[in-house]
This record gives sequence, structure tokens and C-alpha cells, in this order.
Amino acid sequence: MNKRSGSRLKTVIWTSLLTLAATLLALNFTAGEKKLDEQIKREYSLDDAQYQRALGVLLGPPILEGNRIEALYNGDRIFPPMLEAIRSAKQTITFETYIYWSGDIGKAFADALADRAKDGVRVHLLLDWVGSGKIDEKFLQEMEAAGVQIRKFHKPAWYDIARMNNRTHRKLLVIDGHTGFTGGVGIAPKWTGDAQDAEHWRDSHFKVEGPVVAQMQAVFMDNWVKASGDVLHGEAYFPALATAGNGRAQVFSSSPSGGSEGVHLMYLLSITAAAKTIDLSSAYFVPDDLTIGALVAAMKRGVRVRIIVPGPIIDSQTVRGASRASWGPLLEAGAEIYEYQPTMFHVKVFTADGLLTSVGSTNFDNRSFRLNDEANLNIYDAEFTAAQARQFEADLKQSKRVTLEGWRARPLPEKIMEHLASLLAAQL
Repeated sequence: MNKRSGSRLKTVIWTSLLTLAATLLALNFTAGEKKLDEQIKREYSLDDAQYQRALGVLLGPPILEGNRIEALYNGDRIFPPMLEAIRSAKQTITFETYIYWSGDIGKAFADALADRAKDGVRVHLLLDWVGSGKIDEKFLQEMEAAGVQIRKFHKPAWYDIARMNNRTHRKLLVIDGHTGFTGGVGIAPKWTGDAQDAEHWRDSHFKVEGPVVAQMQAVFMDNWVKASGDVLHGEAYFPALATAGNGRAQVFSSSPSGGSEGVHLMYLLSITAAAKTIDLSSAYFVPDDLTIGALVAAMKRGVRVRIIVPGPIIDSQTVRGASRASWGPLLEAGAEIYEYQPTMFHVKVFTADGLLTSVGSTNFDNRSFRLNDEANLNIYDAEFTAAQARQFEADLKQSKRVTLEGWRARPLPEKIMEHLASLLAAQL
């Protein structure tokens, strides 16, 4: 082969490799499935039985009676009950989480899971490949040596790298099939403490007992099968569940591989059905045009809309910029938007009309609506929703309101940066 031919061959090879890389990158940063593109017509209110029937049919799982849900605020009150539940396990533990990093809290969970596995409890840990990137490899080795079954969700492969953009953002812990936990927390130092400073985040998590826990377990099984090929079933995972309280609830999931619009549809239906109030606590609030339209329509018919988002202390200034770029129509329609001041605000709670509370892993952005695997718990309970309203008011006291005038008067460089950030909204 002469020098000219060798040079041409190298050029062809490099061109092919760059083309392949560009193709894979483009696949990895697609916006997901075709999205909802029409405003949902208002057919009923939240207190209409048809609303709950619609959600039971459209989202899949039925609304179940007899549940007890306990709200847990910040790491000092979230992690101890989770660890206590793990240590009490007799037969099975299933645990799916997005963030699992190193640190004392990561070690505490690793030790607790390993101890139960050593005693014969079947322990299944599903970690997102991206979200668990900072975990100490020693934690994984010690857990596996003790008998914990660990799987990574969507570990990249050269032939299917696009799926890395589909992450499991779900946060589900189920003990012996009868006690569950879900909400916003990851396993990392940021979630410890009591939101006392910028290094300790404000978040909410929820302990669940009653028949709806079986739905939580079913959502975990969905991704466990994808990651492992193993089907976990039987009484150890799905026992008969007695009534534990008075709450009516359902757990539903969304995933690009199984229909990604479930959570988005739930929010749109609930916003459209609301008649009095909507309170939203959102760690990452980058609403699309359809969601903005639904909120504006709600305010036009007299619904009070209040939203708490992170303030200057946030783990992604890009998200904050894209969020702020979208506020114009909401503020013009009368929405009250507040920025939480003391620390990063990682709460994900939606309440409406004093009747519905939706909690779980879902953010108000395209990534949660169309790209990630998510899971939410809907609670139809006036007493529980009233308690969440009181917590919302407490968070409101530590937040700064953004007025329409103040938003319009922000400096030009901020507006430019926010506009540039908004161009990435499909991936945020």
C-alpha cells in the first residue's frame, strides 16, 4: 500500500468513526417519544368521581383504599426510618434509586443491606448507571460478597448507547412487600441533616403502608426485569396486604420504553380539573408550552397557582436559567412564584384543591416527562393534603417571591443566559 492509499484509508476510517460517534450522540440527545400536543379539554373537577375513574384507567393502576402515608421531612427524619425498615426485613428488600454516592450515609445503607443479605434476606438493589457514578466501588464489592444482588440500569454499550439518555430516576424502597418509601431523596451526603445550610438540602420523602405498596413493588419489578432478566414473584414479594389507614392512593410509572407520557398526562388532567388551588414544590421546574397553557387556563378560571422552586443555591444553574426563561406567561396570568433561599430545594410535591397530593421522583421538566423512568404516588386524602399544605406554607416563609416587574427588570446578561439555557430544555 502506497503512502497516498494509506492516507485515504485513514481518512475513511476517521470519517466513519466520527460519523458513528455523531450518530450515537444524536440518538443519545433525542427528546424522547412524540409528545402530547393538544390542550386537554376540561370535562370535570377534582372532586368529581369521574376524575378519579379517568386517572385509574388512563394511568393504569386502580386507586386503592386503606393506605397510610407518613410524610418525612429532611434527612434527619427520612433516613432513620428507611434504615430501620431495612434492618427489620425478614424476607425481601427491593431498592431502586437514581443517586447513590459515597459518604457516611452511603456506607450506612450498604452495611444495612449487606447485613440483611448475610442473614438470608433476598436483597435486590437497582442503581442507575449515571446516577450511581460516584459510589465507592468498595461498597458494591462488600454488598455483593454478602449476597446483595446489584444491577445497573442502562449501563452503556457501544451498540445501544442511546439508551443511556433514558435513566431510572425512580426512588423506591419496599420491605417484605408491605412497607414502602418513595419521594425525592437520593443516597448522598447532600440529603443528610435538616436543611440547615447550603450543604444539606431540603427534601421530602414518604413512608407507605397498605394495599398500594403492591403497586410500588410492581413498578420496581418492571425495571428489575429489564436490568436482570429475573422475574421476582411469590408471597415474599407480593403478600396479601391488610388495610393500614384511610387513604386512597395509586402508584403509577412512566418510561420511554413503555409510554412516556403517564406523569405528564396526570399533571395536565389534574391542572385542568382543579377549581380552587394548585400548590407545586418543584426542584426542577422547566414547563413545556402545554403545561404552561394548562396553568394559565386554570388561573383564568380563578385557580390560585403558587410554585416554589430553588433559589440561588441550586446544583444546576442551567436548569435555573431555563426555568426562569419560561416564567413570563405564568407571572402575567397571576401565578405566585417563589425561590427557596436557605439551601437547595429538592422537593417534588403537587397538591390541588385540598384533595389530591402527588409525590415521588418526577420533576416538572421534559426529562421527567419524556426521557426518564419515573414513579409517583397519588394520594386522594383531604387530611393528608392539608398536612402538605401546612408544610408548603412553612417552605413559603423561607422563600422570596418573584414579581412580574422584578422578572422583567432582570439584567440583560441574565436574560441572554436564560434564553441560551432554554434552548436545552428538551434535555433538562
